[in-house]
Amino acid sequence: MSDPPSPLDLVADADGVRLFIHVSPGARREGVGPAHGDALRIAVSAPAEAGKANAACVHALASALDLPRGAVHLDPGSRGRRKRVRVDGDPAGLIRSLHALAQGGGLR
Repeated sequence: MSDPPSPLDLVADADGVRLFIHVSPGARREGVGPAHGDALRIAVSAPAEAGKANAACVHALASALDLPRGAVHLDPGSRGRRKRVRVDGDPAGLIRSLHALAQGGGLR
């Protein structure tokens, strides 16, 4: 029996995937996943000030996907907890990994 489909709103192209993340700054426990609606939840201990939580989100997502930080790009216009992210890499592999994270599979 196959896993149920992920609720993530993923948009793939030849060079990577775009998705939404839901950021939980100031968290006691850090982690990536599961899904929060159509976004991937990312909990970081960094506070939501001076871009610290944003930098921590990039690091957490890159680490969870086993990618360099430079492969994860936050949309510069993103404000608040919901942010648009672009991840560079093999779209098929990224989609599989993001679905696993969304289902609570935690790749860390």
